[in-house]
Amino acid sequence: MLATATALAACTRSEAPVDEEGRVRLRFATDGRAQAEHGGFYQALASGAYARRGLNVQIVQGAPGVNVPQLLASGSVELGLGSNSFIPLNLVAEGAPVKAVAAFFQKDPQVLIAHPDPELESIADLQGRPFLLSEAAVNGFWIWLKSRFGFTDDQLREHTSDLAPFLSDPQAVLQGFLTSEPWTIQQAADFTPRTFLLADEGYASYANMILAPDAFARDNAAALRGFIAGSAEGWRDYIQGDGKAADALIRKDHPGMTQAQLDQARTSLRTNAIIDGGDAALYGLGAMTGERWKAFHDAMSEAGAWPAGLDWRRAFTTQYLPGRG
Repeated sequence: MLATATALAACTRSEAPVDEEGRVRLRFATDGRAQAEHGGFYQALASGAYARRGLNVQIVQGAPGVNVPQLLASGSVELGLGSNSFIPLNLVAEGAPVKAVAAFFQKDPQVLIAHPDPELESIADLQGRPFLLSEAAVNGFWIWLKSRFGFTDDQLREHTSDLAPFLSDPQAVLQGFLTSEPWTIQQAADFTPRTFLLADEGYASYANMILAPDAFARDNAAALRGFIAGSAEGWRDYIQGDGKAADALIRKDHPGMTQAQLDQARTSLRTNAIIDGGDAALYGLGAMTGERWKAFHDAMSEAGAWPAGLDWRRAFTTQYLPGRG
């Protein structure tokens, strides 16, 4: 992270290239293989929402081990996707000049998954159970879980992509995403898992955030505004309209993705108001507020995530959102 911050700080100018048709070329790195969680961006590509705003956008899908801030620092991409609010605040802590400029998930779709049990009514009831978590989760939302519910590190077990340890242990708790693992478990096992959405229990993280280096945002303000506006149009159409064109592009980039997976994920995003709830219901898709960022920062700082005095205001800006600037 420190090397990434140093490289980003060295970028004093960052003018995006222009293609032969005069459109600004933008490479946008996602945080994983193509999936419904990226559907609005693919929708904007398929519908021409980016092209109509003078942009030539290339979606660079992520993969295991790919670090989006490092891609930004190396100049491999102009914009990137931030999975949760820890990422911009961690970059602030390291002095990296990068901000979240839009948040297209008002709720982080992170969930905890357990075997069906009538005794389980809330996350608090998971006390004493083993948690199967990745390293990223331990350094992220686990901090909140410990602070909020009193869980302890001796409950931790390493999580890989293998579902077998969870399926074989009726007491195990598995991390996952609302749009993915619960459905996958239903297909693999003979039960419907108990699922707890962290956002519904007070976890204030945004997700699916657009990350932009400060120099890029300054030197390409019109293109950045166009990208955010096009993305908002894409997410509106993907959730409220027909997502087939976007799904076709997703499956082209990620042949292992099935239409059934995409359909159930899009339904989960819609029914849980992941995109158009929260601040977006008041201020439009992609919205963020200072109150929400402050609340997340304050709670996580009290839990020891960052040193006292971290300037949380440097983690985001709303000046490039539609209707601003």
